[in-house]
Amino acid sequence: MRLPPDVTVVDVGPRDGLQNEHAKITTAQKVMLVNLLSEAGIPVIEVGAFVSAKWVPQMADTAEVLIDIARRPGTSYPALVPNLRGLERAMAAGAREISVLASVSETFSRRNINQSIEESFVTIAAVCKRATLEGIKIRGYLSTCFGCPYEGDVPSARVGELTKALVDLGVFEVAISDTIGVAHPAQIWQVLDAITTYASLSHIALHLHDTRGTALANVLAGLQAGVTTYYASCGGLGSCPYAPGASGNLATEDLVYMLNGLGINTGIDLDRLLAASTFASTRIDHPLPSRYFQASRAVRR
Repeated sequence: MRLPPDVTVVDVGPRDGLQNEHAKITTAQKVMLVNLLSEAGIPVIEVGAFVSAKWVPQMADTAEVLIDIARRPGTSYPALVPNLRGLERAMAAGAREISVLASVSETFSRRNINQSIEESFVTIAAVCKRATLEGIKIRGYLSTCFGCPYEGDVPSARVGELTKALVDLGVFEVAISDTIGVAHPAQIWQVLDAITTYASLSHIALHLHDTRGTALANVLAGLQAGVTTYYASCGGLGSCPYAPGASGNLATEDLVYMLNGLGINTGIDLDRLLAASTFASTRIDHPLPSRYFQASRAVRR
C-alpha cells in the first residue's frame, strides 16, 4: 500500500469545534486553546469566524482572539469569512489567511447561509478578488459533498464542478466536507475520482465527520488516493446546526495517532495535542467524543 510520507493536519477546533457550544468560553480561554494547539505543532489552526454575533454568538470575539494569540513561526491562522464585511473585519484583526464556504446542496446552502449556490458564489468571488489584491491566502470549504440532510444523495460530478469554480476564483485548497458523516471509503474514492476530472488533487483536502464511525477509514481511503491534507478538531469537537444528527468532527488526536502508526509524518506532538484537548474538555459541558482522549483518561485512572 503506497501512502504519502507527510500529511498536513488542519485543526478547526477553535472555530468549527466551538461555534455551537452552549457553555460560556471566554476570549482568554479561546486564546489559550489556540496557543496550546500551536505548541503541539499543528501547522494550520482555524481561529474563528467573522460572522454575525446574532447567529453565532460563540464567534463574537474572533477579532480579539486573532489579535491576542501567540503566533508560532510557520503556523497559519485562518478565519472563516462569509462576505466582504467579514473580510474587512478579518484584515483589521491581522488575518493573512481566510476560509470561504460554499455548498453542493441547494437546500443546505439556503439553510446554512441564506443564499442559493449561485448567490453564494457571487459573494465568494467578491471576497476572493479583494483578498487576492491584499495578498491574503484563501482556503475553501465545500459542504455536503457526500450527502445532504435535506436532499439525500449528491452528484459527484457537481462536487467536481464546484471545486473547480472555487479554484478558479483563487482558492488554493478546497476542503471536501462530509458534513453529516455519511461517507464510506468507496464513496471517498468515487468523489475524488470525479473531482480529478475538474481539478488536481493538490488542491484537495478532506474534512470528515465521524457520525457513523467511518472517519478514520475514510482518511485511509483518502491517503490511498493521494490526498495529503486533512481537517480535524481537537477532542472531536463540533457539529452543524443545519445538519440534524451530525455529530462531531474527526478528532485530531485520533487522526494523528493513526498517522503515527502508519509512519506518516505530521510534525505534531501527540502528548501536547492531548493537553490542548484536555484543556478544552474543562471548558465545555459535555464529554469529548475523541477515542484517543477517552482512552488516555481511562489509562490514567
